[in-house]
Amino acid sequence: MPRPKKPRFVSGYPTIAAFVPQGVPITGEVMLSVEELEAIRLSDFEHLDQESAANLMQVSRQTYGRILFAARGIVGEALVTGKALKIAGGNYAMRGGGRRRRGRGRRGRMGGQE
Repeated sequence: MPRPKKPRFVSGYPTIAAFVPQGVPITGEVMLSVEELEAIRLSDFEHLDQESAANLMQVSRQTYGRILFAARGIVGEALVTGKALKIAGGNYAMRGGGRRRRGRGRRGRMGGQE
């Protein structure tokens, strides 16, 4: 039996649930979990180093690096291939004692062509 995953702490649930390309046919969709979005927000928007960001999410630096690597791959796939990017699911909790969410959203390529 595998060890249960600890929730990753995020600042809040995203207000935007999807990004869809305009002017081109959509070739499918990919899912980005809430904790993956948080990793991109902390590193690429807030410009935090991985150690500081990992501390905020209460995970190890190595785990944070894996989350960030996966998130950037998903975003890159959506941008390069014209897929819709949906944000949902994951294993996370709100920072500051907010409501705890533990969802297992579908991951990876969905809806079609690869």
